[in-house]
Amino acid sequence: MQLGIHLPHIGRKAGPDSIRRAAIQAEELGLADVWVSEHIIVPKAGGYPPSPNFWDPILTLTWAAACTSRVRLGTSVLVLPLRHPLPLAKELATLHNLSNGRLILGGGVGWLEAEFDALGVPFKERGRRMDEGIAMMRAVWTEDPVSFQAKYIPAVIENMRTQPQPQSHIPIWIGGSSDAAIARAQRNDGWHGSRVKPEAAADMVKRLRAGRPDEAWTISLRVNINANNVGDMKDALAMYRDAGVQHVMAAPEDRDIDTYLQTVERFAQAGEGL
Repeated sequence: MQLGIHLPHIGRKAGPDSIRRAAIQAEELGLADVWVSEHIIVPKAGGYPPSPNFWDPILTLTWAAACTSRVRLGTSVLVLPLRHPLPLAKELATLHNLSNGRLILGGGVGWLEAEFDALGVPFKERGRRMDEGIAMMRAVWTEDPVSFQAKYIPAVIENMRTQPQPQSHIPIWIGGSSDAAIARAQRNDGWHGSRVKPEAAADMVKRLRAGRPDEAWTISLRVNINANNVGDMKDALAMYRDAGVQHVMAAPEDRDIDTYLQTVERFAQAGEGL
């Protein structure tokens, strides 16, 4: 089982030095990958997210890529319907090539309706826009010239060109636990879920494998950790592994960078030998 860590690009601990230190530490500890999340704009009231200070995910990963050479770079997750696929495809292909093919695109449909309203994206079309957006990105990544007939996303693409194209396949892992999200994940390269307790993992894996039994299709989970609960992770990771989960990404909740780094080190130790 592979292990990853969420970078400190949210809240008061976010900053260039914190991100650099965390990325380098992850590589030195032998972790498989580093991850980022996304909110573009959020309501002042509501209680979530705890901080509006979300550093841009793609630029954060580019910064992390520049100070590492091995760890993969993942998004957990980009809210794909909020972004026009063409500039996003360009940014992701560039990052993938700059990092020598290390990108994993984790994508989700989103849930914060106010964020969609602020960006002028129809909330009720988000699933259809996500599917169309993924298809559009795949088209411009693999065809040259490219033509694409769009229905939901404003785009007229007829015999056009955009480079660079990715130097290798960019895997797409889909988040979410609804039937639609799981079906979408099964049409792509993997599932990147959350809020699955160790004792419930076997049932979730069975549900996922019903549509994609091939081991090349990845089952990944995001879990929250902190200085108080990371000591329990060894048993939890063993349960996830035995259930068939192939990848676990831990998101430390610690608010200061030094405690965050200590928590990551203990997480890596918990995963040794698994």
